[in-house]
Amino acid sequence: MGRDAVDLIVEQWARALPDLDASPMEVLGRLSRLTRIVERELKKLFSEFGLERGEFDVLATLRRAGSPDGMTAGALARSSMVTSGAVTNRLDRLVAKGYVTRDVDPENRRTVVVALTPTGRDLVDRAIVAHVANEQRILAALDRHQRADLAATLRTLLLSLGDEVNDADAADET
Repeated sequence: MGRDAVDLIVEQWARALPDLDASPMEVLGRLSRLTRIVERELKKLFSEFGLERGEFDVLATLRRAGSPDGMTAGALARSSMVTSGAVTNRLDRLVAKGYVTRDVDPENRRTVVVALTPTGRDLVDRAIVAHVANEQRILAALDRHQRADLAATLRTLLLSLGDEVNDADAADET
Protein backbone atom coordinates (compact mmCIF):
# COMPACT_ATOMS: atom_id res chain seq x y z
CA MET A 1 0.00 0.00 0.00
CA GLY A 2 1.24 3.47 -0.85
CA ARG A 3 2.05 6.28 1.53
CA ASP A 4 0.13 9.51 1.75
CA ALA A 5 1.03 12.95 3.08
CA VAL A 6 -0.30 12.09 6.55
CA ASP A 7 2.12 9.15 6.81
CA LEU A 8 4.97 11.59 6.25
CA ILE A 9 3.63 14.06 8.84
CA VAL A 10 3.22 11.36 11.49
CA GLU A 11 6.72 10.02 10.77
CA GLN A 12 8.16 13.53 11.10
CA TRP A 13 6.47 14.01 14.48
CA ALA A 14 7.78 10.62 15.62
CA ARG A 15 11.32 11.82 14.89
CA ALA A 16 10.82 15.32 16.31
CA LEU A 17 8.96 14.26 19.47
CA PRO A 18 9.35 10.50 19.97
CA ASP A 19 7.11 10.44 23.07
CA LEU A 20 4.20 12.14 21.29
CA ASP A 21 1.35 9.86 20.25
CA ALA A 22 0.44 11.46 16.96
CA SER A 23 -1.95 8.66 15.98
CA PRO A 24 -5.05 10.94 16.12
CA MET A 25 -3.51 12.76 13.15
CA GLU A 26 -3.75 9.55 11.15
CA VAL A 27 -7.55 9.86 11.32
CA LEU A 28 -8.22 13.57 11.67
CA GLY A 29 -5.47 14.64 9.30
CA ARG A 30 -6.85 12.31 6.66
CA LEU A 31 -10.40 13.51 7.28
CA SER A 32 -9.23 17.10 6.90
CA ARG A 33 -7.32 16.42 3.68
CA LEU A 34 -10.18 14.32 2.32
CA THR A 35 -12.67 17.10 3.10
CA ARG A 36 -10.62 19.60 1.09
CA ILE A 37 -10.33 17.22 -1.86
CA VAL A 38 -14.03 16.33 -1.81
CA GLU A 39 -15.06 19.99 -1.46
CA ARG A 40 -12.98 20.80 -4.54
CA GLU A 41 -14.66 17.98 -6.51
CA LEU A 42 -18.14 19.05 -5.38
CA LYS A 43 -17.48 22.69 -6.22
CA LYS A 44 -16.43 21.66 -9.72
CA LEU A 45 -19.60 19.61 -10.23
CA PHE A 46 -21.99 22.25 -8.88
CA SER A 47 -20.38 24.93 -11.04
CA GLU A 48 -21.42 22.87 -14.08
CA PHE A 49 -25.01 23.63 -13.00
CA GLY A 50 -24.28 27.29 -12.30
CA LEU A 51 -24.55 26.72 -8.56
CA GLU A 52 -22.46 27.18 -5.48
CA ARG A 53 -22.48 24.41 -2.88
CA GLY A 54 -24.69 26.38 -0.49
CA GLU A 55 -27.19 27.08 -3.24
CA PHE A 56 -27.36 23.39 -4.08
CA ASP A 57 -27.90 22.61 -0.39
CA VAL A 58 -30.92 24.93 -0.27
CA LEU A 59 -32.41 23.46 -3.45
CA ALA A 60 -31.78 19.90 -2.28
CA THR A 61 -33.29 20.60 1.14
CA LEU A 62 -36.44 21.99 -0.46
CA ARG A 63 -36.64 19.06 -2.88
CA ARG A 64 -36.19 16.29 -0.32
CA ALA A 65 -38.65 17.96 2.08
CA GLY A 66 -41.23 16.85 -0.47
CA SER A 67 -43.80 19.58 0.07
CA PRO A 68 -44.78 21.49 -3.06
CA ASP A 69 -45.76 24.32 -0.71
CA GLY A 70 -42.12 24.70 0.35
CA MET A 71 -40.85 25.27 3.85
CA THR A 72 -40.35 28.20 6.15
CA ALA A 73 -37.14 30.15 5.94
CA GLY A 74 -36.54 29.29 9.61
CA ALA A 75 -36.81 25.56 9.00
CA LEU A 76 -34.53 25.96 6.01
CA ALA A 77 -31.93 27.74 8.17
CA ARG A 78 -32.12 25.03 10.87
CA SER A 79 -31.73 22.22 8.35
CA SER A 80 -28.71 23.84 6.71
CA MET A 81 -26.92 24.60 10.00
CA VAL A 82 -25.79 28.03 8.86
CA THR A 83 -26.80 31.45 10.07
CA SER A 84 -30.07 32.96 8.96
CA GLY A 85 -28.01 35.66 7.22
CA ALA A 86 -26.22 33.02 5.14
CA VAL A 87 -29.55 31.46 4.20
CA THR A 88 -30.90 34.90 3.26
CA ASN A 89 -27.91 35.49 0.96
CA ARG A 90 -28.38 32.09 -0.68
CA LEU A 91 -32.09 32.73 -1.12
CA ASP A 92 -31.44 36.13 -2.64
CA ARG A 93 -29.22 34.52 -5.28
CA LEU A 94 -31.65 31.65 -5.93
CA VAL A 95 -34.63 34.00 -6.26
CA ALA A 96 -32.63 36.14 -8.71
CA LYS A 97 -31.84 33.03 -10.75
CA GLY A 98 -35.52 32.02 -10.77
CA TYR A 99 -35.02 28.75 -8.87
CA VAL A 100 -37.05 29.55 -5.74
CA THR A 101 -39.84 31.81 -4.62
CA ARG A 102 -39.92 33.55 -1.26
CA ASP A 103 -43.37 34.65 -0.11
CA VAL A 104 -44.92 35.86 3.10
CA ASP A 105 -47.27 33.27 4.62
CA PRO A 106 -50.78 34.76 4.32
CA GLU A 107 -51.78 33.12 7.62
CA ASN A 108 -48.78 34.44 9.54
CA ARG A 109 -47.24 37.60 8.07
CA ARG A 110 -44.05 37.09 10.13
CA THR A 111 -43.29 33.80 8.39
CA VAL A 112 -41.59 33.52 5.01
CA VAL A 113 -42.21 30.41 2.93
CA VAL A 114 -39.63 29.31 0.37
CA ALA A 115 -40.55 26.98 -2.49
CA LEU A 116 -38.92 25.60 -5.61
CA THR A 117 -39.99 26.97 -8.96
CA PRO A 118 -40.50 24.44 -11.77
CA THR A 119 -37.12 25.54 -13.16
CA GLY A 120 -35.50 25.06 -9.74
CA ARG A 121 -37.07 21.64 -9.33
CA ASP A 122 -35.82 20.56 -12.75
CA LEU A 123 -32.34 21.85 -12.00
CA VAL A 124 -32.04 20.15 -8.61
CA ASP A 125 -33.37 16.88 -10.03
CA ARG A 126 -30.64 16.92 -12.68
CA ALA A 127 -27.98 18.10 -10.23
CA ILE A 128 -28.73 15.45 -7.60
CA VAL A 129 -28.33 12.64 -10.13
CA ALA A 130 -24.95 14.06 -11.19
CA HIS A 131 -24.01 14.68 -7.53
CA VAL A 132 -24.66 11.08 -6.49
CA ALA A 133 -22.75 9.80 -9.52
CA ASN A 134 -19.87 12.10 -8.54
CA GLU A 135 -19.95 10.74 -4.98
CA GLN A 136 -19.92 7.20 -6.38
CA ARG A 137 -16.83 8.11 -8.40
CA ILE A 138 -15.13 9.64 -5.35
CA LEU A 139 -15.81 6.49 -3.28
CA ALA A 140 -14.95 4.03 -6.06
CA ALA A 141 -11.83 2.80 -4.24
CA LEU A 142 -14.04 1.38 -1.47
CA ASP A 143 -16.27 -1.66 -1.87
CA ARG A 144 -19.82 -1.78 -0.48
CA HIS A 145 -18.71 -3.29 2.84
CA GLN A 146 -15.90 -0.77 3.32
CA ARG A 147 -18.33 2.07 2.66
CA ALA A 148 -20.82 0.67 5.18
CA ASP A 149 -18.10 0.21 7.80
CA LEU A 150 -16.74 3.71 7.22
CA ALA A 151 -20.24 5.23 7.37
CA ALA A 152 -20.97 3.44 10.66
CA THR A 153 -17.63 4.50 12.16
CA LEU A 154 -18.14 8.12 11.14
CA ARG A 155 -21.71 8.06 12.55
CA THR A 156 -20.35 6.81 15.88
CA LEU A 157 -17.81 9.63 15.97
CA LEU A 158 -20.38 12.29 14.99
CA LEU A 159 -22.85 11.10 17.63
CA SER A 160 -20.13 11.10 20.28
CA LEU A 161 -19.53 14.78 19.45
CA GLY A 162 -23.21 15.69 19.79
CA ASP A 163 -24.27 15.68 16.15
CA GLU A 164 -27.59 13.95 16.72
CA VAL A 165 -31.02 14.58 15.26
CA ASN A 166 -34.21 13.38 16.88
CA ASP A 167 -37.60 12.69 15.33
CA ALA A 168 -39.02 16.01 16.59
CA ASP A 169 -36.19 17.90 14.84
CA ALA A 170 -36.84 15.99 11.62
CA ALA A 171 -40.58 16.76 11.77
CA ASP A 172 -39.79 20.48 12.25
CA GLU A 173 -37.95 20.60 8.94
CA THR A 174 -41.07 20.20 6.81
